[in-house]
Amino acid sequence: MKQHYNVLFLCTGNSARSIIAEAITNQKGQPNFTAYSAGSHPSGAVRPEALRQLEVAHLPSIGLRSKSWDEFAKPNAPHLDFVFTVCDNAAKEACPVWPGQPMTAHWGIPDPAAVQGTKEQVEKAFREAFFLLDRRISLFLSLPLSTLDQFSLKKEIDNIGRQ
Repeated sequence: MKQHYNVLFLCTGNSARSIIAEAITNQKGQPNFTAYSAGSHPSGAVRPEALRQLEVAHLPSIGLRSKSWDEFAKPNAPHLDFVFTVCDNAAKEACPVWPGQPMTAHWGIPDPAAVQGTKEQVEKAFREAFFLLDRRISLFLSLPLSTLDQFSLKKEIDNIGRQ
């Protein structure tokens, strides 16, 4: 019975949503889960608003960086058990072939980095993205992974993306 799972969160820029998901999972999922994040076209920088939201939630942000999903398709990359896309663009792109054929699902989240408006409106968008990701990750972490067959597990993680 597997005791540890690696999870990769994907987004186009890997600057906000996927970074937030990585931080939440690494905090809430320890010691059974290790999360990573990456982007198809990484921006090269984590959005300060995302870092601020993590700070407000008392989640560590040390080591978080915007990086390419190519890092996780290399032979020496961590073996991935789950890959979740959190933006619609990354879900439509041709992903690399992930070694080990991890289970995948799309958990689309509105892009807080696309919000233009007042500082309060932008902060609200990042907060809403955080809470939606936190809810979905909490549901995922509560699944009885060792007792679900592949079909049931796929159905469950797909359903989480619709909540």
